[in-house]
Amino acid sequence: MCCFLEGALVAPAFRGNELRDKVVPVIERNARELIDAFRDTGSVDLVSGFASHFPISVIADMFGLDRSGRQALGGWYRAFVAFTANLSGDPETAAQGARAQAEFAAYMLPVIRNRRDHLGDDLLSALCTAEVDGVRMSDEDIKAFCSLLLTAGAETTDKAVAGLFANLLANPDQLAAVQRDRGLVDRAFAETLRYTSPVHMIMRQTAVEVTVSGGTIPAGATVTCLIGAANRDPERYEDPDDFDLFRDDLTATTAFSAAADHLAFALGRHFCVGALLARAEVEIATNQLLDAMPGVRPARGYDPAAEGVFTRGPKSLLVEFTPAAG
Repeated sequence: MCCFLEGALVAPAFRGNELRDKVVPVIERNARELIDAFRDTGSVDLVSGFASHFPISVIADMFGLDRSGRQALGGWYRAFVAFTANLSGDPETAAQGARAQAEFAAYMLPVIRNRRDHLGDDLLSALCTAEVDGVRMSDEDIKAFCSLLLTAGAETTDKAVAGLFANLLANPDQLAAVQRDRGLVDRAFAETLRYTSPVHMIMRQTAVEVTVSGGTIPAGATVTCLIGAANRDPERYEDPDDFDLFRDDLTATTAFSAAADHLAFALGRHFCVGALLARAEVEIATNQLLDAMPGVRPARGYDPAAEGVFTRGPKSLLVEFTPAAG
């Protein structure tokens, strides 16, 4: 089924009153529960202890999935991501991806069939009942879309949260500014999207023949667009290799809309349907983490080195902090 149809079916859940009233409480609860596990310890790996679990938990709750399945969801998610990024064609990675798809289907299809008979107030129920131009998704369509959302939605938010903290920790003056004025979180996230784009590469197909930089790309060709490079274009941004949340050539107020002047969410009809969801997740996570981690600073063994090809972000972020009183 066309991805634009699927986007139209789920878009209402990712914006406006639906996002504020139904999804924001889910985001807040999941962030708080994860932070509760380390808020009194004074140290955490922000990737393995928070970022890699947070968006999966949010998506599972949005779908109304049983919490007992979250560990399995995390494993399938990591296998999906590795499969997508398997440019070398590693056979074991490919086999693990295929196994994960089969296991995910075996888990989700009975859930979808049951949900059709027992509808609730959740995104999966909405997918089971929604129609666009009289078209309703099949069980397979819904399962495929859930797999897509799990991979695309979780992986990008995971990398965004980790990238934002890595960038702030590398720039203590800007970290201090955000700690003092939480109204700057939006600017810090927007600059993170530009400076360390969670998605570095994306495929597009040309509808017509086009000339680029003196070369001709034929109609119907698959083009790999390098988002990470475009967002560091020196003809577009001043000092593009510097993280600067105060820069005046990036507009935070439009950074999460189709009018964005960065390419992290793509453009036009391909603009990410989950941009506002990502914004809410990152804003809430950042604020709750800063509240819970006064004096946050790199710990021994801290290594913000990024990894990944299609998506990219820190593998680990070991930090220390002074546990907040109470």
